[in-house]
Amino acid sequence: MRVIVSGLINIETTLKVREFPINYYPIDYPFFGIKSDVSGVAYNVGKALLALENDIQITSFIGEDEEGKRILSKLENEKIGNQFIYHELEETPVTVALYDEEGRRQIYCDLKDIQEKNMDFTRLEAAIKDSDLVVLCNINFNRSLLKKVKKIGKLIASDVHVLSDIDDEYNKEFLEYADILFLSDEQLPCSAEQFIFEMKEKYLSKIIVIGLGKKGVLLYERSDDTIYRLEAAHVGDVVNTIGAGDALFSCFINYYMKGYSAVEALTRAEIFAALKIRCNGAANGFSSEDIVEKYYKNSEVVVRKVTCIHKEG
Repeated sequence: MRVIVSGLINIETTLKVREFPINYYPIDYPFFGIKSDVSGVAYNVGKALLALENDIQITSFIGEDEEGKRILSKLENEKIGNQFIYHELEETPVTVALYDEEGRRQIYCDLKDIQEKNMDFTRLEAAIKDSDLVVLCNINFNRSLLKKVKKIGKLIASDVHVLSDIDDEYNKEFLEYADILFLSDEQLPCSAEQFIFEMKEKYLSKIIVIGLGKKGVLLYERSDDTIYRLEAAHVGDVVNTIGAGDALFSCFINYYMKGYSAVEALTRAEIFAALKIRCNGAANGFSSEDIVEKYYKNSEVVVRKVTCIHKEG
């Protein structure tokens, strides 16, 4: 499968903290608890899809600085092309992610001037036309691509991450254009079941998935107008949940686009994400299809239909 992934690439530093909230102390020594590496949604998704043996192209913006050089070196080492990486930022974006032993996380994302950029469709047109799927992350420079990608008939997948309003102004265009839409339950204003019902009534996505963390996922499939609840997959101890959502999203589109049913694809995606969070770092711990299938054969992920939803409020 050929996939274009357009979104953020940054340098991410992760820090393991004792607990949340963090008490003040002038210095701490979290031995082997600090790690810095290349990350960002576009890189995470691209690397996950590459691990699942897909042909990928990543497009993003970076700066002409040491962080940018580090990203280019990493892409070269991973055998990921950089022809669509544009050196047009004043500085390369960086993030700091705090996490604890319970899997909770707090992320500080310094986007620099990337939100002021706009991706020129003509730069990507040939590659997009040659792709099977276009992943457009919810960042400003992708807004200009949404309508044009849809117009030429390519499927769009997007993860809007945290959503607290079905009419969220920042994410509205991504909600309207995404054929495959993912989000988290972290800041929903109502139950996830009620929210996914309202989402499927308002927007036209073929697939909507809400990640529920330890509680699993909710899936809406428009082809049979059904909402499913899948319990979480468990494959080992959790080290760091940062990047779990990117892993879930990536593995789902891998299997779904290869012809698996939405439920089968999402079950495998849960296993893929569960394997990933045994490792530290958002872009680490991605498994091959062979490993996913090995765990899938012994999987006991419970799937049930959500049969009745009552309007809340």
